[in-house]
Amino acid sequence: MKILRDDNVFRLSDGRRIGYAEYGDPDGLPVFLFHGNPGSRLSWGLIPGSPFLPNIHIIAPDRPGYGLTDFNPYALENWPTDIAELADYLGIDKFSVFGPSGGGRFTLACAWKIPDRLFAVGVFGSVGPNVPEATKGVIRSVRLLWKISNSLFWLIKLQMKIIASMAKKNPEKLSIQLRDVELSEWDKKIFDRSEIKNIFIKDFPEAYRQDGIGSAYDTKIPGRWPIPLEQIKIKVHVWHAEPDVLVGNMPKYIAQKLPNCEIKIIPNSGHLWILDHMKDMLETLMPKKKRLIK
Repeated sequence: MKILRDDNVFRLSDGRRIGYAEYGDPDGLPVFLFHGNPGSRLSWGLIPGSPFLPNIHIIAPDRPGYGLTDFNPYALENWPTDIAELADYLGIDKFSVFGPSGGGRFTLACAWKIPDRLFAVGVFGSVGPNVPEATKGVIRSVRLLWKISNSLFWLIKLQMKIIASMAKKNPEKLSIQLRDVELSEWDKKIFDRSEIKNIFIKDFPEAYRQDGIGSAYDTKIPGRWPIPLEQIKIKVHVWHAEPDVLVGNMPKYIAQKLPNCEIKIIPNSGHLWILDHMKDMLETLMPKKKRLIK
């Protein structure tokens, strides 16, 4: 996958900045990819071999509070408008959107607010609302973050600031700590491959460039979930790896609430399954006439 440019900065009409990278074919089908938590616009170019489709134009923005994109307290609600404005600037009328993990709810926000701009929508291992039927299977440490994030947001910001300091000074040490605390046995097998571990080591400093405010904000969203899933009319493709201990039953819950959804369950896998299967998911999001011929 050719890196067209990875340090673009666009200033939105209200003055906020949004950073983004571009990959692939500039004349290909435009797909906006929204990274997880932690992550940045650089994540996609670090996947080994960048195994994406040859006729695809990837636009990968930093989500608010990550990388080069300014944080704002209404990041999720503003996101669809921001993406539409960026697409207009790039001369793109219609496009597909895809987001894994923490980027999934930003993808769903676009499906809710700007469906007329979209070819297709896909989420993998998406975080959803903090309700018992959705959080079943999530590890305790993550559930605790979601539980206290709104009432004790100052504490979450402090924690993320400490993590950000480590990410900038010793990203390898941080990646190992997160591996041991948060990853399932399925994910550890993928993480322990040197080329996969390298993704996190290289991406962490950029993901935490703004002292972790993006990560802190992400923890608030499940507890104040603003997206009316029942109102999303456009078809949404949902991929869910089982057992995924970082999101538990959330992808299934989202799929049950969406009026028009196709869900694919991947057994005996976890949150990092995406790193070996981006090509398969992206092909699903391409209009039939432009799909890769096998």
